[in-house]
Amino acid sequence: MTHLWVRAESRPNEDRVGITPDGVGALVAQGFAVTVEDSPRRVLPTDAYARAGATVVPEGSWTTAPDDAIVFGLKELPDDGTPLRHRHVMFGHAFKGQPAGQALLRRFAEGAGQLYDLEYLTDDNGRRLAAFGYWAGYAGAAVSLKAWVAQQRGELCGPIHAYPDKALLLEELRAQLDATGRPRPRALVIGAKGRVGSGAADLLVGMGVPVTRWDMAETAGGGPFPEVLAHDLFINAILAQPGAPVFVPASATAPGRALTVIGDVACDPSSDFSPVKVYDRTTTWDQPVLRVADHPPLDVMAIDNLPSMLPRESSEDYAAQLLPVLARLDRMDDGPWGRAGALFRDHRDRLTQT
Repeated sequence: MTHLWVRAESRPNEDRVGITPDGVGALVAQGFAVTVEDSPRRVLPTDAYARAGATVVPEGSWTTAPDDAIVFGLKELPDDGTPLRHRHVMFGHAFKGQPAGQALLRRFAEGAGQLYDLEYLTDDNGRRLAAFGYWAGYAGAAVSLKAWVAQQRGELCGPIHAYPDKALLLEELRAQLDATGRPRPRALVIGAKGRVGSGAADLLVGMGVPVTRWDMAETAGGGPFPEVLAHDLFINAILAQPGAPVFVPASATAPGRALTVIGDVACDPSSDFSPVKVYDRTTTWDQPVLRVADHPPLDVMAIDNLPSMLPRESSEDYAAQLLPVLARLDRMDDGPWGRAGALFRDHRDRLTQT
C-alpha cells in the first residue's frame, strides 16, 4: 500500500498545502494510506482531512514515519543537518548550485533518502505538470505595487501578510494606489506568456497599471535591454537557467533611469544564472524589499513564497493540478516520478563524487 505522509510546513508565513481534503479522499478511495500532520496554520482545517479518511498525527512527526512513507510538503525542511532517510516530495531548490541546496543533497546522501522535486515533475515534453506560478506572479505584482506606493510617501515598503481571499487584497491595494494622487506607474513584465507573467499582468491590469508584455520573441537578442530601465516597475517572471539573458545588470543602480521597483518573482539571486544582478539575497515578509540604490530609489522585491499571501486560492489551484500526479505515486519508477528521481540521483552522485 502506498503511504503518503502530508507534513506540516515549518516555515513562518507558510499556510499553503499541496493537497485538499477532497484530494485525500480520492487517494484513499484508490487504496492509498494517507497521514496528515496537524497544523494550526494550514489554510485548510485538519478535521476536514480526517473526515476524508486521513490519519491525523502531531505536527513534525514525519521524522518518525515508517521507512516506506512518502513525505510530502511544499517548502524547506528544518535546517538541522540531520540525515534524511525517507522519500520526500517538495520544492528542494537543490539543482542549480545553491549553497543551501548542496547541504540538502548531502543530507539525502547521508540518510539514503530521495528527493522528488515538485519543480521537476514534468510530462514527456518537459512541461511542468503543476505550478504555483500564476499566484506567485499575482502576489508578486501586488507587493511590487506596494513598494512603489511606499516610495511615493518617501518610505520603504513595510511588512506584508496573508489575505483570506484576493478580494480583500485588491480592495486594499486599489485604495493605497489612489491615495498617492499620482498616475499609475508603467510596468514591464518579462515572461508575460507564462504562468507567472500572466498572474502578474492580470493583477497589474486590474489595478489600472499600463503593462508592456514581453516574452521570448522580445528577449531573443540577448540584451542589453534599456527598455527595462525606461519603465517604473519591472516584473521578472523568467527562471534562472543557463543561457538566460541579463535583464538588469549591476550597473542599473546608477542614476538616469525611470525604474524604481523590481519584482523578481522568479527570485534565485544565489544562482550564477540570475537575470537580475543588482541584489544578492531574497527578501522576507517582514522586510519585503531590499533598497539597492537611493537617487532615485531602487527597491527589489524577491520573496520566495509569494503564493502564500493568497493561501486558499493558490492551494486549491495547485492541488487540483497536482492530484493526477500524486495518484501515480504507486509507480515511482516511471513517468514524471521516474524522471524526477533520476534527476535527483544525478545531482546527488555528482556532489558525492567531488
